Amino acid sequence: MAMTITEKIFAQHIGRVVKAGEIIRCDVDMTIGNDITTPISIKAFKESGAKQLAKPDNFALVLDHFIPAKDIASANQAKINRDFAYEYDLKNFFDEKRMGIEHRVLPEHGLILPGDVIIGADSHTCTHGALGAFSTGMGSTDIAFSMITGTSWFKVPESIKVVFTGKRSKHVYGKDLILELIRRIGVDGALYKALEFTGDTIENLPMDDRMSLCNMAIEAGAKNGIVAYDDITKAFLDEVEAINPLRGERVIHQSDADASYSQIVEIDVSKLEPVIAYPFLPSNGKSMSQAVKDDIEIDQVFVGSCTNGTLTDLRIAANILKGKKVARKVRMIVTPATQRILKAAEKEGLIDILIDAGAVVSNPTCGACLGGYMGVLGDGERCVSTTNRNFRGRMGARTSEVYLANSAVAAASAIAGKIADPREL
Repeated sequence: MAMTITEKIFAQHIGRVVKAGEIIRCDVDMTIGNDITTPISIKAFKESGAKQLAKPDNFALVLDHFIPAKDIASANQAKINRDFAYEYDLKNFFDEKRMGIEHRVLPEHGLILPGDVIIGADSHTCTHGALGAFSTGMGSTDIAFSMITGTSWFKVPESIKVVFTGKRSKHVYGKDLILELIRRIGVDGALYKALEFTGDTIENLPMDDRMSLCNMAIEAGAKNGIVAYDDITKAFLDEVEAINPLRGERVIHQSDADASYSQIVEIDVSKLEPVIAYPFLPSNGKSMSQAVKDDIEIDQVFVGSCTNGTLTDLRIAANILKGKKVARKVRMIVTPATQRILKAAEKEGLIDILIDAGAVVSNPTCGACLGGYMGVLGDGERCVSTTNRNFRGRMGARTSEVYLANSAVAAASAIAGKIADPREL
């Protein structure tokens, strides 16, 4: 029976052929918790009477939203997680000492592998599909069930095949590809389905861009996003392995040529401009040309998050900002996704460029992305953000507006004081 890559991953885990729509119980290779959601999982874990984690080396706990603690409540929340980590001597515990946003720090530590089944109590857990894994977000009690049993229940999703073809134009990145897809199919266009990204554009797309692409699969309602293992995946994991041993072996799957898809979406990117998602939905995408015509003044620019806080993004922003200044009435916040990215950016001189231009560089955190801290928007303020959501009130006041864009657009807009085209600088 012909199968998609997502179906093959599940089939390999349960030892038999599976088909879309089937409900299965499956071993989980990596369960991920964070500072916000894990206290609920810990409570459920303890109330169950469980005395140990089913797979302690396959559980990662990352404090990435509100540390260093922003207030007493977040400090107490972090304490619940820390106490649990120390009680069970967690190997894969990440706090200020190994700080990073979960969806970027785990791959760089060799904890994410092709062929894995991964769950996390954060909707953007689908980021890890960029490495050829099935990865999805679940609720806190689902995470507790996996902590106790090492397994979880899944409905095998149907797959939508997304074929990106053509050479990308200047300043068109993975962020623009996914925003264009969501613009076309809507925020529920892939509801409970796998988005399988293919085509010659993907074959030449760097890993950072692939992670951005898979990260926002959930913004189309998808269960997971996935890119098949190839030379780019191999090169990324080889680089990781040179620093950290990988958690296990790479298990490589490819979709069969005659696999069944619920839909095939074809997108020619050769004429695609940078895409900006206007408030208040990621599907409200507009072309760069339209955004320039609309002459939208802004108050804040944010470069960071699990979507676009990579070394690549910092390079893009610094290259545009070098020798220039952030507009007088604009504040620019830059959040590297991990400490390793921050150190590399410092070594390359990128942090000096960004600070000299007028940006503030923070520790790795999810804080600004969800309107928690380190960049909360006030009433009526507008922000160009490289994050993944622009719902009403997402980054602060309900009257504020968030425009989603890539890092080049963000940097150009910081200079101009309004949404600006980086291709014109």
